[in-house]
Amino acid sequence: MEVFTANALPVLVGSMPHKSHRQAVELIFSATPSIPIWPQLPANRQEGMLRQFLPGMPGVTERDGKVFIDTAASDFETHFLHFFEQYLAVEEGAEEIDQSRFTMSPAEAAGFFAFLEEARLHRDSVIALKGQITGPITFCTGLVDQDGRAIFYNEQLRDAAVKHLALKARWQTSKMAQVKERPLLFFDEPGLAGFGSSAFITITPADIATCFSEVIAAVHGEGGLAGVHVCANTEWPVIFDTAMDIVNYDAYSYFDRLLLYPDHLVSFLQRGGILASGIVPTAAEHVAGETAESLADKWFTQTGELEHLGLDARTIFAQTLITPSCGTGTLSESLAEKVLSLTAQVSMLIRDKMGVV
Repeated sequence: MEVFTANALPVLVGSMPHKSHRQAVELIFSATPSIPIWPQLPANRQEGMLRQFLPGMPGVTERDGKVFIDTAASDFETHFLHFFEQYLAVEEGAEEIDQSRFTMSPAEAAGFFAFLEEARLHRDSVIALKGQITGPITFCTGLVDQDGRAIFYNEQLRDAAVKHLALKARWQTSKMAQVKERPLLFFDEPGLAGFGSSAFITITPADIATCFSEVIAAVHGEGGLAGVHVCANTEWPVIFDTAMDIVNYDAYSYFDRLLLYPDHLVSFLQRGGILASGIVPTAAEHVAGETAESLADKWFTQTGELEHLGLDARTIFAQTLITPSCGTGTLSESLAEKVLSLTAQVSMLIRDKMGVV
């Protein structure tokens, strides 16, 4: 299998403010034809960060507009047992994953199916396909039981949720790999911005590593590269110390925080890791005030700082993707489209200066 070389190609982050999946897909393939993504449109109720990947989890209940896992329900134990029976059947090859609860449907992920349809038309020109799923830490700290307690703190529920996400990631990766080998699958982890705070004081690096190891292995098992997207700051060693292939961070606002861990950063790049540099801002006031030239200059300045750590500029370039700092789901459509355009333009300016067409 051909080695994936990033070469500052542009890639987007999943969420967009549009209501039409077809329109969103067309915008994505126009702005980032080399590595397109599938759009998540939170304007549609079922496409929220938790809701979109809930189908298939045992005990999911909605009451008074709130979604939770009801472990007190009389049939919960039965559904919980059936969940693990099907998980084992899929893992052991006794049941096809396509026939299991671990797929996605057009009801909650219409953008994925529109994306695959378009990708098949461009399979000879795309370099890779990129998908995304809510990460295990954000999922397990955001989803609660009937008492309002995050399921992360219930070991059985956490285990089920991680396995649920792992197989959903595996299925998504396999579908993309059928169109183009070596897909990219990112785990969206805004919840990791709280790691180390009092809210997460009982969550350890070992807990995070265990959760990530299972979902990363699922992606690798289908020939994909696993990435993580954190839209703010976190304690980066907890990610660098995993087998994650790509780290997507907010380079526009938090590059200096990444430099606080030079040894981990250098080690990550030396083992072939890819930095997905979120150099294009997604805060409305910053989007309006920046140009492609100013953002490309900012990236080259940051590259100079990485060189001071002993890294080679060509290596940094080869192991960099250019992305927005976060999704655009909360922006207006016009500003979101500007972010898409800026991402493509910044990539083009960097690649031109580095002599790569």
